[in-house]
This record gives sequence, structure tokens and C-alpha cells, in this order.
Amino acid sequence: MNTEQPKSQSRKPAPIDFGAMWDAIKKHRKLYYIALSVAFVVALIIGNSIPEIYTCQIRLAPEMGVKSSTSSLSSIAGSLGVNIGNSGSANGDAIVPQFYPELMNSVDFKTSLFPVKVKRKSDKAPKTLYDYLKNDWKYTWWDHFFGLMAPHKEKDTLVNNFELTGEQAMIAGMINQNISCNTDKKSSLITINVTAQDPHVAAQLADSVKTRLQQFLTKYRTNKARENLAFAETLQHQAKKDYERARRLYVEFMDANQDMVLLTARQKQIDLENEMQLQYNNYNALNAQVIAAKAKVQEETPAFTTLQSATVPLGPSSPNRGRIVLLWLFSAFVLTTIFVLYKEHLLRSLLGLS
Repeated sequence: MNTEQPKSQSRKPAPIDFGAMWDAIKKHRKLYYIALSVAFVVALIIGNSIPEIYTCQIRLAPEMGVKSSTSSLSSIAGSLGVNIGNSGSANGDAIVPQFYPELMNSVDFKTSLFPVKVKRKSDKAPKTLYDYLKNDWKYTWWDHFFGLMAPHKEKDTLVNNFELTGEQAMIAGMINQNISCNTDKKSSLITINVTAQDPHVAAQLADSVKTRLQQFLTKYRTNKARENLAFAETLQHQAKKDYERARRLYVEFMDANQDMVLLTARQKQIDLENEMQLQYNNYNALNAQVIAAKAKVQEETPAFTTLQSATVPLGPSSPNRGRIVLLWLFSAFVLTTIFVLYKEHLLRSLLGLS
């Protein structure tokens, strides 16, 4: 039993000889010079190959506490393809700020930005965002190598949100990557970040995104109120025609029967006068309904307070070329050290292996 006891005892790992490792590194210092120099050159090539990106940020405070109709809830849910039921918000608002990012990710919203006009400082005339992303967007050399660029030389077609072309889907994807919307659940503040390869385009696009977001929300929030207004205006126009017709018949009858003696003529006059008054009262009531419907549309229109407007970025937000260089140098140093330790048979001791 005494002879087997040492075999059952666990072997302690050998201590790491840092002195030997340092000597190995100094021994192969020329290899480090070569590896770090190559890594530095590669990092510069990669860093300079990545186009500069500029970021413009907008912050909005939406109106809260105004109730909205249930039909607006249905329209926004149908447009975004989500089922939100009858929950709404705690204050009865149909479109809460948490839905804004989903709205901006919808195909309808992205394609609505296609005709937005943007202009770089060097451009003589503005162009659409679609043309800018299609013709002026710069790519890295590895994007060309792997075929990740947007398709070109495709015939222009009308935008059909139900069935986008390959090029339109690619442009919509680029818009989705360069526009983000975040909502603070506690304060309901909306932060819109827009990136572009030109600072002026980034600021112009950010302002356009804010405008389109307000237009989309206004459309959804006032959907039912605008339908009621259109219906009331239709009834008002018809009531006006009926009143004008009744008034014309009354005036014509009175002109033709100035010296009325017969009771039948007097009765006809009373009937025409009553009909004209009835049509006038109906027309007057519908006028009041149209005014009330217009006020309802204005009441349902959401309001925003701009906390941070769009401004031209003073400098690029990416790429961070200094970080790229440091990352490549660090990686080259680590890989070279692993190779040196392996070559000098010191790697196993570093890993605690026998």
C-alpha cells in the first residue's frame, strides 16, 4: 500500500518561468518587429478603406395624455402587422412612443424616404435619397470582393410596397441600417440617430425623418377624425345644393305669383317656404358639424417638442482608426508570442500542462 500511495497523489503544476519567456521574446525580437510592422500597415489600409460615417441625433418629447379613437389603434396595428388589442397606453393614447421604432422599421416608412431631397456641400443640385444611396454611397474593397454592394443599372420602376424590386429592397435595407429610433420607457423621450457618409446629408436626412415621423403619426392618430370630417363635408355640400335648389324654387314661384289670390297658391308658397327653411336649417347644422369635425382633427393631431434639432456633425463618428491600429497591434503581439512560446517549448508550461 505504501508503494501505491505516491501514484494516487495529484501532481502539482510546474511554476511558470517568466524569465525564460522574456528571454524567448528577446530572442525572437526581429519576428516581433516584422509582425508588428505588418500589422500596423494592414491596420492603416483597413482603417483608410472604411468610409467615414457622420451621425446626427435628434431628440423629441411627444405629447402625452390625449385620448385617441379605437380606429386609430386598428390602423396602426394593421400597418405594422402587430396585434396590440385594446391595451393602448395607461392614459388612453392609442399610439404610445414605444411603437415609434416599429413604425420607422415598416416598409411604408422606409419607402416614403426614397424621394427625400438631399444635397452634399459639393453638389450643384439636390438629389433624391434613393439616387444618393444608389450612386454615391462608398463601399470598402471587401464589399466589392464579396459582392455586398447595392445593385446598379436596374431599370427604374414605381415603388410597390407589396412587392419591392431587388434594388428597392436593398436601398430600404440601407435606410434601415442608417436610421435608428430609441424610446426611453420612463420619460418617453424619442432619440433618432441618422448616419450618412456626408455630414450635410446626415443633418438633412435627420430633419426629414423627424418630419416624416410626425406626418405618419398624424395620419394614424387622425384617421377616424379625418374620415368623419370628409363624411360631414360631403353631407354639407349636398345640403347646400338642396338648400340652393329649394331657395331657387321659392324665388321662382314668388316671381310668378306676385298677386296671389287663390288659397292653393298661398298654400304652395307656405310649402316652398317651409321646405327652404328646412333645407337651410339642415345646411346650417351640417356647417356646425364640419367646424366641430375640423376641431376634432386638430385635437387628435399629435404635438412634439424638439429638445435637440438636427445639426451638421463637426466630425465623423466612425471609423475609429486609432482603435483599429491598436487592435491589430495587440492581436499581432499576442499571436506572435504564442508562436514564440510554442517554438521554445514554453507554451505547455504557461497553460499548466506537463
